[in-house]
Amino acid sequence: MPYILNQYNTFEQRLRMVILYTFINESKHQDLLDRYLSSFPEDFQQGILKYRRWQDAQLSLLGRVLLQLGLKSYYHVDDAQILRSDDHKPYLKDQDLHFNISHSKELVACVIAEFPIGIDVEFIDHTLHYQDFQFQMTKSEFDKIEGSEDQIGDFFSYWTRKESVMKAHGGGMMIPLDSFEILNNECKIDSKKFFTKDFFINENYQSCIASCSENIKNVVPFFISPEI
Repeated sequence: MPYILNQYNTFEQRLRMVILYTFINESKHQDLLDRYLSSFPEDFQQGILKYRRWQDAQLSLLGRVLLQLGLKSYYHVDDAQILRSDDHKPYLKDQDLHFNISHSKELVACVIAEFPIGIDVEFIDHTLHYQDFQFQMTKSEFDKIEGSEDQIGDFFSYWTRKESVMKAHGGGMMIPLDSFEILNNECKIDSKKFFTKDFFINENYQSCIASCSENIKNVVPFFISPEI
């Protein structure tokens, strides 16, 4: 079942994982650039300014803004430096913290945890033809979606779980989606076990987190939608 924020769970109980999210807004775009862009490294600034669509620029910028806010507000980290591993997975230099960012349509989300983590959010597009992606599924996965009463919903559940695992693994597109199968929220890639957990942000989006750490089974994320 997707996780929904329980108001009776305290932040202290959930400090090991924070999920921050927000939605893009065209009317705020220039203000966001003016307020936040200069606080990031020059190469990141140039990358943002190269986007042709304001939506792409704002999604990318807000992902980093959410990370910055989350690190400072909930982990007391002010000046984290982002590096990339040999397989291009971003990580925080000299920090025992892990993060991952995902965005889709108008939603951007960032997860910060005390163990390796991946996140994927996807806009549930009801016009999508899931059959076009059959080659990226195992036979049993496709059969399950075909036989479902909510084929689109099950497809995006499948997709976000797979994508979050790939991001937690760090192998990216080098891992074929049909090369592993998630059963009971668990799977193996190269003999390494991964665990997934669905969560809820908005009825128009499917969301999932994944990790190679079993801590993900028990941790209850602390959800924040900051005013930006």
